[in-house]
Amino acid sequence: MNPLKKKPRTSSNLQAPEKPDWLKVRLPFREKNNPVGFVRESLDAKGLHTVCESASCPNLNHCWSRKTATYMLGGDICTRRCSYCDVAFGKPFALDPEEPLHVAESAAALGLRHVVITSVNRDDLPDGGANHYKRTVELIRERLPECKIELLVPDFKAKVENLEIIYSSKPDILNHNIETVKKLFPEIAPAKRYDRSLEVLKHASDRGFLTKSGLILGLGESTEEIREALADLRNAGVQMVTLGQYLQPTPSHHPVKEYVSPETFRELKEYGLGLGFRNVFSGPLVRSSYHADEQISWNGN
Repeated sequence: MNPLKKKPRTSSNLQAPEKPDWLKVRLPFREKNNPVGFVRESLDAKGLHTVCESASCPNLNHCWSRKTATYMLGGDICTRRCSYCDVAFGKPFALDPEEPLHVAESAAALGLRHVVITSVNRDDLPDGGANHYKRTVELIRERLPECKIELLVPDFKAKVENLEIIYSSKPDILNHNIETVKKLFPEIAPAKRYDRSLEVLKHASDRGFLTKSGLILGLGESTEEIREALADLRNAGVQMVTLGQYLQPTPSHHPVKEYVSPETFRELKEYGLGLGFRNVFSGPLVRSSYHADEQISWNGN
């Protein structure tokens, strides 16, 4: 039996602040000819996982109604346990060798022009799953040669040999989310390292890749600490950044400490643009892959 551990991480008796109106998401299921069902059928037919579902993304219905989804490789069980994340933790199953082909077939069936591919952490594998990423990219390019491919990768423990495998696939965007400010890493993501994530991003930037990262806000950080993290990302050569509101998946996950106002998100966008980022996609419902096709050309206005 696989020792799946969906139950968290941390708990708190503190009552979360009341969710404000700007975080209420309208569900589009009843709209005429909405393609949400089509996307779900396409994914289910191939037995594919998406971060949309596994991480309980609030934008699932909106993105699927646009016929977009973020494919999640390596199964739906992660080898790391982070207190903010709703992806299951435990011992993963073996990689499915057909998964890269199924992702490519799904992307082609949906006619995607911009594909986002991520994965669970696979610290159980010598390459961390890097070759699985590479094969997926190769098969997508065979079917959709004009499609932009964005890889949202784990840190691979900053092992250069594994990063080189990712580089060899030549993604259009190389994304690695730093997620939070330095002081919160031990509590929020104990298996990760702030400086290691920056090292990965700098290494990729120095190799000439268009790099991207993101933070989720409301975990207990200060505005000044967010500014410091943005500066660190820019110094690491990161060119694109996303800022969004953390939403607590279950009562036993890390509690929401603050619902950050839209005004603060706008102020942080302006601050980031002033640091020299190519764009800063910032707002309460923004996620790393939310409207990713627009983020690549968005000018911050």
